[in-house]
Amino acid sequence: MKFKSVQTLKLIADLIDASFVGEPEFEITGINEIHVVEPGDIVFVDHPKYYDKALHSDASIILIDKEVDCPVGKALLISEDPFRDFNKITKHFNPFIHSKESISESAVIGEGTIIQPNVFIGNHVSIGKNCIIHPHVTIYDHCVIGDDVTIHANTVLGADAFYYKNRPEGFDQLVSGGRVVIKDSVDIGASCTIDKGVTGDTTIEEGTKIDNQVHIGHDTVIGKKCLIASQTGISGCVIIEDNVTIWGQVGITSGVTIGKSAVILAQSGVSKSLRGGKSYFGYPASESREKLKELALFKKLIRDRKKA
Repeated sequence: MKFKSVQTLKLIADLIDASFVGEPEFEITGINEIHVVEPGDIVFVDHPKYYDKALHSDASIILIDKEVDCPVGKALLISEDPFRDFNKITKHFNPFIHSKESISESAVIGEGTIIQPNVFIGNHVSIGKNCIIHPHVTIYDHCVIGDDVTIHANTVLGADAFYYKNRPEGFDQLVSGGRVVIKDSVDIGASCTIDKGVTGDTTIEEGTKIDNQVHIGHDTVIGKKCLIASQTGISGCVIIEDNVTIWGQVGITSGVTIGKSAVILAQSGVSKSLRGGKSYFGYPASESREKLKELALFKKLIRDRKKA
Protein backbone atom coordinates (compact mmCIF):
# COMPACT_ATOMS: atom_id res chain seq x y z
CA MET A 1 0.00 0.00 0.00
CA LYS A 2 1.52 3.27 -1.12
CA PHE A 3 0.90 6.53 0.72
CA LYS A 4 -0.64 9.41 -1.20
CA SER A 5 2.32 11.56 -0.22
CA VAL A 6 5.83 10.85 1.04
CA GLN A 7 6.09 10.55 4.84
CA THR A 8 9.13 10.79 7.10
CA LEU A 9 10.51 8.47 9.76
CA LYS A 10 9.75 10.98 12.52
CA LEU A 11 6.16 11.51 11.34
CA ILE A 12 5.45 7.78 11.42
CA ALA A 13 7.25 7.35 14.76
CA ASP A 14 5.09 10.12 16.25
CA LEU A 15 1.94 8.54 14.79
CA ILE A 16 2.54 5.19 16.54
CA ASP A 17 4.44 6.61 19.54
CA ALA A 18 7.60 4.63 18.74
CA SER A 19 11.30 5.37 18.96
CA PHE A 20 13.42 5.17 15.80
CA VAL A 21 16.90 4.57 14.47
CA GLY A 22 17.79 6.67 11.43
CA GLU A 23 17.54 10.20 10.14
CA PRO A 24 14.27 11.94 11.17
CA GLU A 25 13.67 13.01 7.54
CA PHE A 26 14.25 9.48 6.17
CA GLU A 27 11.56 9.15 3.47
CA ILE A 28 8.80 6.54 3.63
CA THR A 29 6.53 5.87 0.65
CA GLY A 30 4.37 2.94 1.77
CA ILE A 31 3.68 -0.06 3.98
CA ASN A 32 3.72 -3.68 2.84
CA GLU A 33 3.99 -7.31 3.83
CA ILE A 34 7.37 -8.90 3.34
CA HIS A 35 6.51 -10.83 0.16
CA VAL A 36 5.61 -7.61 -1.70
CA VAL A 37 7.84 -4.96 -0.09
CA GLU A 38 9.72 -2.44 -2.20
CA PRO A 39 12.33 0.19 -1.35
CA GLY A 40 10.67 2.96 0.64
CA ASP A 41 8.23 0.58 2.36
CA ILE A 42 7.74 -0.29 6.01
CA VAL A 43 7.61 -3.98 6.93
CA PHE A 44 6.85 -5.31 10.41
CA VAL A 45 8.45 -8.19 12.30
CA ASP A 46 7.67 -9.35 15.84
CA HIS A 47 9.55 -12.66 16.19
CA PRO A 48 13.35 -13.18 16.35
CA LYS A 49 13.02 -16.08 13.89
CA TYR A 50 12.17 -13.59 11.14
CA TYR A 51 14.43 -10.66 12.08
CA ASP A 52 17.08 -11.40 9.45
CA LYS A 53 14.52 -11.92 6.70
CA ALA A 54 12.88 -8.57 7.43
CA LEU A 55 16.14 -6.66 7.94
CA HIS A 56 17.55 -7.92 4.63
CA SER A 57 14.33 -7.62 2.62
CA ASP A 58 13.68 -4.87 0.08
CA ALA A 59 11.94 -2.82 2.80
CA SER A 60 13.67 0.41 3.78
CA ILE A 61 12.08 0.69 7.22
CA ILE A 62 11.67 -2.22 9.65
CA LEU A 63 9.00 -1.94 12.35
CA ILE A 64 10.46 -4.24 15.01
CA ASP A 65 9.99 -5.07 18.69
CA LYS A 66 13.67 -4.83 19.68
CA GLU A 67 16.52 -2.48 18.85
CA VAL A 68 19.04 -4.33 16.68
CA ASP A 69 21.89 -3.35 14.36
CA CYS A 70 20.36 -1.36 11.53
CA PRO A 71 21.52 -2.29 8.00
CA VAL A 72 23.19 0.48 6.02
CA GLY A 73 20.71 2.62 4.11
CA LYS A 74 17.73 1.53 6.21
CA ALA A 75 15.88 2.73 9.31
CA LEU A 76 14.16 1.13 12.29
CA LEU A 77 10.94 1.86 14.13
CA ILE A 78 11.10 0.33 17.61
CA SER A 79 7.69 -0.73 18.91
CA GLU A 80 6.38 -2.75 21.84
CA ASP A 81 3.79 -4.27 19.49
CA PRO A 82 4.65 -4.09 15.77
CA PHE A 83 1.45 -5.95 14.76
CA ARG A 84 -0.72 -3.38 16.54
CA ASP A 85 1.24 -0.44 15.16
CA PHE A 86 1.22 -1.83 11.61
CA ASN A 87 -2.58 -1.84 11.91
CA LYS A 88 -2.52 1.71 13.26
CA ILE A 89 -0.58 2.91 10.20
CA THR A 90 -2.93 1.10 7.80
CA LYS A 91 -6.03 2.60 9.44
CA HIS A 92 -4.52 6.10 9.43
CA PHE A 93 -3.65 6.13 5.72
CA ASN A 94 -6.53 3.97 4.50
CA PRO A 95 -9.44 4.60 6.90
CA PHE A 96 -12.75 2.80 6.56
CA ILE A 97 -15.38 5.14 5.08
CA HIS A 98 -18.96 3.94 5.37
CA SER A 99 -21.13 4.06 2.26
CA LYS A 100 -24.23 6.19 1.95
CA GLU A 101 -25.62 4.68 -1.25
CA SER A 102 -25.69 1.33 -3.05
CA ILE A 103 -23.45 2.61 -5.83
CA SER A 104 -20.88 5.11 -4.59
CA GLU A 105 -20.66 8.48 -6.28
CA SER A 106 -16.90 7.98 -6.47
CA ALA A 107 -17.21 4.74 -8.45
CA VAL A 108 -16.21 4.92 -12.13
CA ILE A 109 -18.26 2.67 -14.43
CA GLY A 110 -17.36 2.25 -18.09
CA GLU A 111 -19.53 2.62 -21.18
CA GLY A 112 -21.80 -0.33 -21.97
CA THR A 113 -21.50 -1.90 -18.53
CA ILE A 114 -24.75 -3.32 -17.11
CA ILE A 115 -25.33 -3.15 -13.36
CA GLN A 116 -28.30 -5.34 -12.36
CA PRO A 117 -30.58 -4.42 -9.40
CA ASN A 118 -29.39 -4.79 -5.79
CA VAL A 119 -25.67 -4.58 -6.57
CA PHE A 120 -23.42 -2.81 -4.05
CA ILE A 121 -20.41 -0.89 -5.39
CA GLY A 122 -18.13 0.77 -2.82
CA ASN A 123 -16.01 3.88 -2.75
CA HIS A 124 -13.43 4.48 -5.49
CA VAL A 125 -14.27 1.29 -7.39
CA SER A 126 -13.33 1.23 -11.08
CA ILE A 127 -15.27 -0.94 -13.54
CA GLY A 128 -14.39 -1.04 -17.24
CA LYS A 129 -16.45 -1.22 -20.41
CA ASN A 130 -19.05 -3.82 -21.42
CA CYS A 131 -19.17 -5.69 -18.11
CA ILE A 132 -22.21 -7.44 -16.64
CA ILE A 133 -22.62 -7.34 -12.86
CA HIS A 134 -25.51 -9.57 -11.76
CA PRO A 135 -27.85 -9.05 -8.77
CA HIS A 136 -26.58 -9.04 -5.19
CA VAL A 137 -22.92 -8.78 -6.13
CA THR A 138 -20.90 -6.85 -3.53
CA ILE A 139 -17.80 -4.95 -4.63
CA TYR A 140 -15.85 -3.40 -1.73
CA ASP A 141 -13.90 -0.12 -1.83
CA HIS A 142 -10.99 0.37 -4.25
CA CYS A 143 -11.60 -2.79 -6.34
CA VAL A 144 -10.49 -2.51 -9.97
CA ILE A 145 -12.35 -4.41 -12.70
CA GLY A 146 -11.33 -4.42 -16.36
CA ASP A 147 -13.35 -4.59 -19.58
CA ASP A 148 -15.71 -7.40 -20.65
CA VAL A 149 -15.93 -8.94 -17.18
CA THR A 150 -18.96 -10.96 -16.04
CA ILE A 151 -19.67 -11.41 -12.32
CA HIS A 152 -22.61 -13.60 -11.30
CA ALA A 153 -25.04 -13.23 -8.43
CA ASN A 154 -23.98 -13.12 -4.75
CA THR A 155 -20.26 -12.91 -5.42
CA VAL A 156 -18.21 -10.75 -3.02
CA LEU A 157 -15.03 -8.96 -4.07
CA GLY A 158 -12.77 -7.34 -1.48
CA ALA A 159 -13.63 -8.83 1.91
CA ASP A 160 -10.90 -8.75 4.56
CA ALA A 161 -7.99 -11.17 4.59
CA PHE A 162 -8.23 -14.15 6.95
CA TYR A 163 -5.14 -13.12 8.92
CA TYR A 164 -5.05 -13.14 12.74
CA LYS A 165 -2.60 -12.98 15.62
CA ASN A 166 -3.41 -15.23 18.57
CA ARG A 167 -3.33 -13.19 21.77
CA PRO A 168 -4.25 -14.31 25.32
CA GLU A 169 -7.47 -12.28 25.14
CA GLY A 170 -8.44 -13.59 21.68
CA PHE A 171 -7.61 -13.28 18.00
CA ASP A 172 -6.42 -9.90 16.70
CA GLN A 173 -7.03 -9.25 13.00
CA LEU A 174 -4.41 -7.74 10.72
CA VAL A 175 -6.21 -4.88 9.00
CA SER A 176 -6.55 -5.25 5.23
CA GLY A 177 -5.61 -2.19 3.20
CA GLY A 178 -5.13 -3.78 -0.23
CA ARG A 179 -7.34 -4.28 -3.28
CA VAL A 180 -8.86 -6.84 -5.63
CA VAL A 181 -7.85 -6.36 -9.27
CA ILE A 182 -9.78 -8.23 -11.99
CA LYS A 183 -8.30 -7.91 -15.48
CA ASP A 184 -10.13 -7.99 -18.86
CA SER A 185 -12.39 -10.85 -20.04
CA VAL A 186 -12.60 -12.62 -16.68
CA ASP A 187 -15.80 -14.52 -15.80
CA ILE A 188 -16.62 -15.11 -12.12
CA GLY A 189 -19.43 -17.50 -11.16
CA ALA A 190 -22.13 -17.18 -8.53
CA SER A 191 -21.36 -17.03 -4.79
CA CYS A 192 -17.60 -16.66 -5.15
CA THR A 193 -15.49 -14.80 -2.61
CA ILE A 194 -12.23 -13.04 -3.46
CA ASP A 195 -10.45 -11.38 -0.52
CA LYS A 196 -8.46 -8.18 -0.94
CA GLY A 197 -4.75 -8.04 -0.25
CA VAL A 198 -3.47 -7.13 3.19
CA THR A 199 -1.32 -4.37 1.71
CA GLY A 200 -1.04 -5.38 -1.95
CA ASP A 201 -3.43 -6.72 -4.60
CA THR A 202 -5.29 -9.98 -5.06
CA THR A 203 -5.14 -10.26 -8.85
CA ILE A 204 -6.99 -12.30 -11.49
CA GLU A 205 -5.31 -11.92 -14.88
CA GLU A 206 -6.89 -11.70 -18.36
CA GLY A 207 -9.17 -14.41 -19.68
CA THR A 208 -9.44 -16.54 -16.54
CA LYS A 209 -12.77 -18.27 -15.90
CA ILE A 210 -13.96 -19.09 -12.38
CA ASP A 211 -16.87 -21.42 -11.59
CA ASN A 212 -19.46 -21.01 -8.80
CA GLN A 213 -18.58 -21.16 -5.08
CA VAL A 214 -14.83 -20.61 -5.38
CA HIS A 215 -12.82 -18.88 -2.65
CA ILE A 216 -9.58 -16.99 -3.36
CA GLY A 217 -7.52 -15.72 -0.42
CA HIS A 218 -5.66 -12.47 0.09
CA ASP A 219 -2.70 -11.44 -2.11
CA THR A 220 -3.09 -14.45 -4.40
CA VAL A 221 -2.21 -13.91 -8.06
CA ILE A 222 -3.97 -16.03 -10.70
CA GLY A 223 -2.51 -15.93 -14.19
CA LYS A 224 -4.01 -15.61 -17.65
CA LYS A 225 -6.53 -18.09 -19.13
CA CYS A 226 -6.86 -20.30 -16.07
CA LEU A 227 -9.92 -22.49 -15.42
CA ILE A 228 -11.02 -22.98 -11.81
CA ALA A 229 -13.96 -25.30 -11.09
CA SER A 230 -16.56 -25.16 -8.35
CA GLN A 231 -15.84 -25.39 -4.61
CA THR A 232 -12.11 -24.85 -4.99
CA GLY A 233 -10.46 -23.11 -2.04
CA ILE A 234 -7.25 -21.16 -2.64
CA SER A 235 -5.40 -19.73 0.37
CA GLY A 236 -3.60 -16.41 0.58
CA CYS A 237 -0.30 -15.55 -1.11
CA VAL A 238 -0.61 -18.28 -3.76
CA ILE A 239 0.80 -17.79 -7.27
CA ILE A 240 -1.02 -19.64 -10.04
CA GLU A 241 0.70 -19.18 -13.37
CA ASP A 242 -0.94 -18.97 -16.83
CA ASN A 243 -3.16 -21.68 -18.35
CA VAL A 244 -3.59 -23.71 -15.15
CA THR A 245 -6.69 -25.90 -14.83
CA ILE A 246 -8.04 -26.65 -11.34
CA TRP A 247 -10.99 -29.05 -11.07
CA GLY A 248 -13.65 -29.15 -8.38
CA GLN A 249 -13.10 -29.20 -4.61
CA VAL A 250 -9.36 -28.69 -4.78
CA GLY A 251 -7.72 -27.13 -1.72
CA ILE A 252 -4.46 -25.15 -2.00
CA THR A 253 -2.40 -24.09 1.03
CA SER A 254 -0.87 -20.64 1.38
CA GLY A 255 2.40 -19.49 -0.15
CA VAL A 256 2.77 -22.10 -2.91
CA THR A 257 3.26 -21.67 -6.66
CA ILE A 258 1.42 -23.69 -9.33
CA GLY A 259 3.43 -23.76 -12.54
CA LYS A 260 2.20 -22.82 -16.01
CA SER A 261 -0.23 -25.25 -17.69
CA ALA A 262 -0.48 -27.56 -14.68
CA VAL A 263 -3.72 -29.55 -14.23
CA ILE A 264 -4.97 -30.38 -10.73
CA LEU A 265 -7.64 -33.08 -10.67
CA ALA A 266 -10.76 -32.93 -8.51
CA GLN A 267 -10.60 -33.22 -4.69
CA SER A 268 -6.83 -32.91 -4.60
CA GLY A 269 -5.00 -31.16 -1.77
CA VAL A 270 -1.97 -29.03 -2.67
CA SER A 271 0.47 -28.63 0.21
CA LYS A 272 3.60 -27.62 -1.72
CA SER A 273 4.55 -25.92 -4.99
CA LEU A 274 3.90 -27.87 -8.20
CA ARG A 275 5.84 -27.72 -11.46
CA GLY A 276 4.06 -26.66 -14.64
CA GLY A 277 3.02 -28.82 -17.55
CA LYS A 278 1.96 -31.84 -15.49
CA SER A 279 -1.23 -33.36 -14.10
CA TYR A 280 -1.66 -33.83 -10.33
CA PHE A 281 -4.03 -35.77 -8.09
CA GLY A 282 -4.59 -36.77 -4.45
CA TYR A 283 -3.42 -35.57 -1.06
CA PRO A 284 -0.74 -34.53 -0.88
CA ALA A 285 -1.08 -33.84 -4.60
CA SER A 286 1.49 -35.60 -6.76
CA GLU A 287 1.76 -36.53 -10.44
CA SER A 288 -1.51 -38.21 -11.33
CA ARG A 289 0.00 -41.21 -13.13
CA GLU A 290 2.17 -42.10 -10.16
CA LYS A 291 -0.69 -41.53 -7.71
CA LEU A 292 -3.05 -43.73 -9.71
CA LYS A 293 -0.39 -46.47 -9.88
CA GLU A 294 -0.03 -46.26 -6.09
CA LEU A 295 -3.80 -46.60 -5.64
CA ALA A 296 -3.93 -49.59 -8.00
CA LEU A 297 -1.09 -51.26 -6.12
CA PHE A 298 -2.78 -50.60 -2.79
CA LYS A 299 -6.02 -52.18 -4.05
CA LYS A 300 -4.09 -55.20 -5.30
CA LEU A 301 -2.43 -55.65 -1.89
CA ILE A 302 -5.86 -55.56 -0.21
CA ARG A 303 -7.22 -58.17 -2.62
CA ASP A 304 -4.18 -60.42 -2.15
CA ARG A 305 -4.47 -60.15 1.63
CA LYS A 306 -8.14 -61.16 1.53
CA LYS A 307 -7.28 -64.17 -0.60
CA ALA A 308 -4.49 -65.28 1.74
